[in-house]
Amino acid sequence: MKKEKKKDTLWENIKALIYAVLLAVLIRTLWLQPFHIPSGSMISTLLIGDNIFVSKTAYGYSRYSIPFGAYINYFSGRIWSEEPKRGDVAVFRSVVDPDTDFVKRVIGLPGDRVQMKEGLLYINDVLCPVEPNGEAEAVDDNGQLFKAAQYIETLPNGLKHVIIKQVPFGEGVYDNTPVYHVPSGHFFMMGDNRDGSNDSRAQGVVGYIPLDHFIGHASFIFFSTGGKIALWEIWRWPFTAYYSRILNGIH
Repeated sequence: MKKEKKKDTLWENIKALIYAVLLAVLIRTLWLQPFHIPSGSMISTLLIGDNIFVSKTAYGYSRYSIPFGAYINYFSGRIWSEEPKRGDVAVFRSVVDPDTDFVKRVIGLPGDRVQMKEGLLYINDVLCPVEPNGEAEAVDDNGQLFKAAQYIETLPNGLKHVIIKQVPFGEGVYDNTPVYHVPSGHFFMMGDNRDGSNDSRAQGVVGYIPLDHFIGHASFIFFSTGGKIALWEIWRWPFTAYYSRILNGIH
């Protein structure tokens, strides 16, 4: 009798574990997926060490919404498709590197003309004005603390968001560009760290992003390790974590 009870208890525990794993996979696939921010391309909006949840329902579902979608073509196009809006912070895969997750801001919509002139953004020949907003301090990709001038940029739809400039306007690698004509069904993505982001300005590296390569909308930060430690180094959290960023919305 005791052996049978032990077997029953073991089987119940195994079933509970299986159900928990299936539920987690279902939530991750259909609703919220966690992502870790490994680089500083979105400073100050997102910092290295931030851990975010991405809403899968925001734009519908594509093959990249499902695990191993870069290797298995489950289906083409999107189901329950909704186009990203200008100013959204989104996670996606590029055509050039479909194995890697990127997080950037939606700047150009299908049919738009996008250009950088002296470090300032123009969309359809309309200047997106910037105004000074103090100084940003963050950890860079090399783990070093740095400071940079911070600005508020206003997009044509009125959305305001923070950008940083590590070098003066006009001196950055992508501060003066040709006109980018965003193809139909594609989007132009840029990092808020304008001098520290490989994005759609880097044609052949990231380039234009097709709608079916979007994974979801970056919703909120659920934890931030502070940029100098790994998420699994729990014993170091009390000394490095940015507790003030926990549950912050992403705008």
